[in-house]
Amino acid sequence: MRVPLSWLGEYVDLEPGTTAEEVHAALVAVGLEEEDIHTFEISGPVVVGEVLDFVEEPQSNGKTIRWCQVRVAPEGQTAADGGEDVRGIVCGASNFLRGDKVVVTLPGSVLPGPFPIAARKTYGHVSDGMIASTRELGLGDDHAGILRLVTMGLDPEVGTDAISLLGLDDTAVEVNVTPDRGYAFSIRGIAREYSHATGAAFRDPADAVTVAPAAEHARGFSVAIDDRAPIRGRIGSSVFVTRVVRDVDGSRPTPPWMVSRLKLAGIRSISLIVDITNYVMLELGQPIHGYDLDKVTGGLVVRRAHPGETLVTLDEQARALHVEDLLITDDSGAIGLAGVMGGASTEIGEGTTNVLIEAANFDPVSIARTARRHKLPSEASKRFERGVDPRVAVAAAARVVQLLEQLAGGHADELGSLHDAATDAEAIRLPDGYIAGLIGVEFTADEVRGALAEIGGSVSETAGALLVVPPSWRPDLLDKSDLAEEVARIVGYDRIPSVLPVAPPGRGLSREQKLRRGVAQILADNGATEVLAFPFVSEKQNDLFGSPEAGGVPAVKLANALDATAPYLRTSLLPGLVDVAKRNIARGLVDLSIYELGTVFLPSADRLGSETLPPGAALPADETLDALNAGIPAQPRHLAGLVVGHTVEKQPGLEAVAAGIADALAMVAQTAAAVGVQVRPEQSSHQALHPGRTARLIARGRDGVDTAIGYAGELLPALAAELDLPRVVAVFELDLDALIAVSSDDIVARVIAGFPAATQDLSLVVPVEVPAGEVLDAVQEGAGALLEDIRLVDDYRGTGLPEGRKSLTFALRFRAEDRTLTAAEASEAKLSGAALAAERFGAAIRE
Repeated sequence: MRVPLSWLGEYVDLEPGTTAEEVHAALVAVGLEEEDIHTFEISGPVVVGEVLDFVEEPQSNGKTIRWCQVRVAPEGQTAADGGEDVRGIVCGASNFLRGDKVVVTLPGSVLPGPFPIAARKTYGHVSDGMIASTRELGLGDDHAGILRLVTMGLDPEVGTDAISLLGLDDTAVEVNVTPDRGYAFSIRGIAREYSHATGAAFRDPADAVTVAPAAEHARGFSVAIDDRAPIRGRIGSSVFVTRVVRDVDGSRPTPPWMVSRLKLAGIRSISLIVDITNYVMLELGQPIHGYDLDKVTGGLVVRRAHPGETLVTLDEQARALHVEDLLITDDSGAIGLAGVMGGASTEIGEGTTNVLIEAANFDPVSIARTARRHKLPSEASKRFERGVDPRVAVAAAARVVQLLEQLAGGHADELGSLHDAATDAEAIRLPDGYIAGLIGVEFTADEVRGALAEIGGSVSETAGALLVVPPSWRPDLLDKSDLAEEVARIVGYDRIPSVLPVAPPGRGLSREQKLRRGVAQILADNGATEVLAFPFVSEKQNDLFGSPEAGGVPAVKLANALDATAPYLRTSLLPGLVDVAKRNIARGLVDLSIYELGTVFLPSADRLGSETLPPGAALPADETLDALNAGIPAQPRHLAGLVVGHTVEKQPGLEAVAAGIADALAMVAQTAAAVGVQVRPEQSSHQALHPGRTARLIARGRDGVDTAIGYAGELLPALAAELDLPRVVAVFELDLDALIAVSSDDIVARVIAGFPAATQDLSLVVPVEVPAGEVLDAVQEGAGALLEDIRLVDDYRGTGLPEGRKSLTFALRFRAEDRTLTAAEASEAKLSGAALAAERFGAAIRE
């Protein structure tokens, strides 16, 4: 809502010199949102001039210009810019006459754009200023010709300041009006809110209108409300007022003060009669529609549209109507979409002399549906769908009559009608102490009663409570919590203290939260970058990455997906990481180490899609809620990583090191260390991963039980090519919740040993089908407590070994906590490990 300050000042006291910024601040204090400040952006010497003479001069480009002599100051006096009283001005328009009063922008002035004016040579003359059009002044969109002041009913003295004459020195503040406060879509509502904020005296413009008794203007014109299909049981129109004004001269110009106010308020001037209806709508918040009475056949009927009915609206569009659309009709059929837009058949035009005025109140839901159905938002529908004061319609119609008499020479007729079926709001019971309990601030009884009375409420007392009847312009006040909010708003939000809650001692992050943060930190510390991918994927991505075996996995499909190609919630984090990698590689970032920590959605197949949602207007039963809650899928937190490109770049004396499965397993090891769990890889298979380069991840819990928590490996080369990725892409994904669940409650840092270590190597020859990890486990178990660390350092197959055998070399490190180990002790532990491997797998020590 844009509010010109000159207009606002008519209905609430503004201190002299009050700025737009100060008005904004006051309105923000009572809950409105500051948007912008609007001006005409005109400055400098802009004056009234008189065209003394002109000479038309055809140009070589086919254009004819006028070389004008224009008086810009009384004869013999200095002009506003300090120059001569008569100026030579070049003008390209031809719609003005000798003797016309026009607006002249003298050198030094600035027009909207900004467009500075200076004396300049053009078409062989020095043009000492410019004769302005309506568009150049910012008053409208018409740039076809010069603004002739006589067309606005003005005959000012030459040299008069045109900025103040045309209201171009006014300023408007713009505020955002929330949907529940439709009353603020008017000067009346904003003035009241400014009064609430500052205590300035408020004068209701509706009270300033002289309204004749209903019996004098509610006779003779037939209006019927025939709503046989009300929406939600609410009749489409509760109030319908008509008035008739005859002998209207629609050719009269709209006064400049009205044009400038409408322009600042965001509405262009159209014609005097239409401008008056728009002006009253902005002033009182009541949309007004005017009909050419001579084009109306019979009386008016408010009804719903018939099947197949059509209407040509004021925008010349033929619209197919819906049976829910509320119409204004006469004997000829539909003549308007009620509360949205009028029909072309009864449009007010240049020849209109008799005007039928309609001021009605329509059901907000009905108007909102119609406006959206026809994609036809209007200033009227914007107000009706938020709620219009039903008690202001009579005053609004009288105000239009008043302005048509004053400005258009019309005469009020006794013909009219009044239908009023509006009911008063019901009283709301406000218990004593309720506001303090809800807001957390103690308000005195006088403050509560004063605030409720100030917003227009009728307040009375009852046992232990106040009974408050909301004013007619506040349909948003429905219960006691609304009243509590109003008291807090009017008394002042600054009364509500800003206090941060104090966390109880002993609280903080949970164990799981600390471990998750530790995992993210250790991966980042080791050079990986955390990313967040969209949780929406395609069915193919879920089936490929969500399970090691082909055949599809249950997944949640969104009813209203953002992307039709990705309508499922993810069952794996890997599709998101793959998309992130593709995007970065396409932009030249080819060496990546990324990870994501997030939730996946794992519904059970028997519950998928079995829940029936209740209708929107029905309260679901407990059984329905239980079924819906039971259908919510499991949402464990997973951790996934992806490494591609080189982990070490090529540099002098060092070759580049390509990424591979070892890097994915290293990230798994870092994760395991962060939560204090041993995780070992076990050869396995996965439909999306390279056979032979796939490992299942096994975690050993505190109770010694092994749990499978995920997979690591390299993408299938064919899949990598299909995804436009390099041939080798190392990935891993594990169930972080499951990993944390098996971790020890206390993660203790390893003690730095005080005695030296003994290192030895062990090469064992085993069948090629025996996994190296199982051999490593056997050696570790057999070597006993003295073995501090074991790593596989070589896997040899070839010359010197029998067919079907391989040689695995392990680097062993032994240490005792209480002494220095001898070589014999270390060798004995090593041979014990080799013996257990020989027992389990037929391993032989390679000579």
